[in-house]
Amino acid sequence: MTSSGLISVATESEAMVDAVRCAAPGFIFTTTLPPPLVAGAITSIRHVRATNDLRVRHQERAQRLKDLLVEAGLPVMPSVTHIVPIMVGDALRCKQATDMLLDDYGVYIQPINYPTVPVGTERLRITPTPFHDDGVMDELVAALKDVWMRLQLQKAA
Repeated sequence: MTSSGLISVATESEAMVDAVRCAAPGFIFTTTLPPPLVAGAITSIRHVRATNDLRVRHQERAQRLKDLLVEAGLPVMPSVTHIVPIMVGDALRCKQATDMLLDDYGVYIQPINYPTVPVGTERLRITPTPFHDDGVMDELVAALKDVWMRLQLQKAA
């Protein structure tokens, strides 16, 4: 600490910021969206509501991907939505998997880690769209199988 006390104040402020980040996930995850993003989301929802074949295709594509992943022996978690979660069970390896997918295959998949999910239930969250064709899905499954092998991740029981 200096005579002015500045180091002490900076350290205390940094500690306070870290405490809020770690202990107040509700604060972090409830940040208000910018109005243009909200307007875009509303427009998208209206479009999807008015286009039933798009919704049907979306559900079909999600189910197709789930089926392919199950056939490949990957640990797909149950989901009644278009979201396709794959259990990893370890935060570090979850991040490694997503980094490998991006770096080696050009595929971005969102890792889901604590505090969004409990420790030990970390997962990948895949969100196929109605426009992902069988070729893209086959490439994704091949990439995931390779990553699973390289990281020696648990396969489905």
